[in-house]
Amino acid sequence: MSPAIDRFWQVLNNYGEQPALQAAGQTLNYAQLVDAVRQRMADLAEFDARRVALALDNGLDWALWDLALLFSARICVPLPGFFSPGQQRHVLDSAGIDTLIGAPGSLAGEGGFVERRNGIWQRQLATVPTAPPTTLKITYTSGTTGQPKGVCLDGETQLAVAHSLWQASLSSQIQRHLCVLPLATLLENIAGIYAPLLAGACVDLRPLAEIGLQGASGFDVRRFLTTLNASQPHSLILLPQLLQALVSAAEHGLTPPDSLRFIAVGGGRVAPQLLQRADALNLPVFEGYGLSECASVVCLNTPQARRIGAVGPPLAHVQVRLAKDGEVQVRGPKMLGYLGESASPGEWLNTGDLGHFDSEFLVLHGRKKHQFITAFGRNVNPEWVEAELTQQAPIAQAWLHGEAQAENIAVLVPRPGCSDADLEAAVATVNADLPDYARAHHWLRAAEPFSAVNGLATVNGRLRRAALFEHYQAVIAICRSAPSTEVCA
Repeated sequence: MSPAIDRFWQVLNNYGEQPALQAAGQTLNYAQLVDAVRQRMADLAEFDARRVALALDNGLDWALWDLALLFSARICVPLPGFFSPGQQRHVLDSAGIDTLIGAPGSLAGEGGFVERRNGIWQRQLATVPTAPPTTLKITYTSGTTGQPKGVCLDGETQLAVAHSLWQASLSSQIQRHLCVLPLATLLENIAGIYAPLLAGACVDLRPLAEIGLQGASGFDVRRFLTTLNASQPHSLILLPQLLQALVSAAEHGLTPPDSLRFIAVGGGRVAPQLLQRADALNLPVFEGYGLSECASVVCLNTPQARRIGAVGPPLAHVQVRLAKDGEVQVRGPKMLGYLGESASPGEWLNTGDLGHFDSEFLVLHGRKKHQFITAFGRNVNPEWVEAELTQQAPIAQAWLHGEAQAENIAVLVPRPGCSDADLEAAVATVNADLPDYARAHHWLRAAEPFSAVNGLATVNGRLRRAALFEHYQAVIAICRSAPSTEVCA
């Protein structure tokens, strides 16, 4: 074992009889967790498993197999359930998976796997793609175009992030964490399992359907609140859209439990107004920022250092600086490289995100590649405007376009029952607080939500901007001739 992994193993052993993992009415203390991990390590050795894909729902098995792979120095490849079948097949083949654990359906047969034991499938591969020698996890980013890319991480990097997160949340005295996001999401894997276990906390693992997550993007907030009140957790990790649902529900009288001490939110831009609404409800929400290439979290607000509108100061294990054009760069533990590609040279990693520092706090503007330049030469980060638009009650999703144009156009997905007059009023409210060059000068009503099904968004909700432009360009051409801020469809 590496020094960091060896220390982690000793930590797990030292907590003894304290509760560690809970799922489906079963609780394992730390001593039982260690025994269960040892048994799975023996199984992996028996099968000579080398690169293992986990195709499991959230639960004890996912956590125990992941830990067994970490401690036995074998490569773990989480297989996201929210990936399409084609993307999942790409992961299995591009990563050179020889062992598949879970209930993979048709994937096993199509991939040439043979079941060795209930839920354990294996295959022989003639060639295996080369991965950096110390790789212990290959996490795939969904991206907005093309096939997912494999990010290769070692154990030291993953545990450096987990240790920083544990230290950053110490004052909150977290003793119980509820996993809300899929464990195949690196953020939940690192911050929802490794960090709580370092702290001696208990991790509550429930099937995603019980959490309220439905398919790629559905969310049942009532079921979520029922689970929250049953679990009484101290901490959660939420995506912005999940926080939006929680805050809206609380504003309508569906109160979350008062056990909550630390709600981390990340994975996309969070509008300051949403955080202000959370504050008004006394919800302890702390925005953060990270990327898979840095093993998830880089910056995080905490009870000691929090500023609405910023993603927080850098965590202890990293340094962050800005390039001349405002691009965020990170130095410290990071990926070994993308699978099949050579490692990027230099100490500093270019993130592709633009931002500035307000004292010690990093403030993000948006993705460098998403920024567009208007006909008047003004740079606009559309995520900023889109986040403001979706804070308005009538607007569920928004996409802003304005490349080389004198006026910007927004395509809006309304919430059920919202009229054009509702949308127009919402746009006017947002425009009143925006500089002229960033406003939605025209808008049109989308015929259907942006989703993975119609190819206008990824499975985790990111907009596919090129696909949106191709889909709406004819209507946009008509819209440009309409009076400003009027409906164009």
